[in-house]
Amino acid sequence: MRIENKVSLITGGGSGIGKSSALLFAREGSKVVVADINQTEGRSTVDEIIAAGGEATFVNADVSKATDCKNMIEQTEAKYGALHILFNNAGVMDSNDDNAEATTEDTWDLTMNINAKGVFLGCKYGIPALKRAGGGSIINTASFVSLLGAATPQVAYTASKGAVLSLTRELAVIHAREHIRVNALCPGPLRTELLMKFLNTEEKKQRRLVHIPMGRFGEADEMARAALFLASDDASYVTGTEFLVDGGITAAYVTPE
Repeated sequence: MRIENKVSLITGGGSGIGKSSALLFAREGSKVVVADINQTEGRSTVDEIIAAGGEATFVNADVSKATDCKNMIEQTEAKYGALHILFNNAGVMDSNDDNAEATTEDTWDLTMNINAKGVFLGCKYGIPALKRAGGGSIINTASFVSLLGAATPQVAYTASKGAVLSLTRELAVIHAREHIRVNALCPGPLRTELLMKFLNTEEKKQRRLVHIPMGRFGEADEMARAALFLASDDASYVTGTEFLVDGGITAAYVTPE
């Protein structure tokens, strides 16, 4: 097992990439703390892990709030004695996100507070715990749109994920000699509830699919396997990266005729 005896904290662990990663990390030997604002979904993930013979616990957390982020780290150390893997994965994609003219300030603030500030707060309180454990791995969920523009306007989401990528790079440099690796997982378009709610018409879906060389949306399980690599010692010389798992979209992104 690739992360046996490691303790992982995964935000947004109740659904999508977070849930798939929590289940996989547990199968690979990690004790998993599932943090989510949705208690029903978060506890369901924990129940699935325990039913499969793994070890997990749930912490209710709104990652946009410093008190919640501080608490989820404290609860992790109190329960399992250490933190080795921090997966800052919780995110939002507001259906009202659009171009700069149409996007409201409320949508901008909501998106930035969860997607960017939430990662900052996770790192703010999580890095001291990783230091206490002698080092570890931080994985921050960014996106392929942190590297290029999106065909369907979503300025707040794109800006927030650009912030995640820049923050990841800087933290990787700062903490590299403290045995803390920091990487950004950059998924391509996924067949998750989060994206499908945003791409809520067939026209919007096709505007994304036409750019993906593989011709399909990715799956949460595929992102979980990429996250596992970044969490494990297989990635011992990997830090500060934009780890793209995108079906080739960034290699072939062009506007169709």
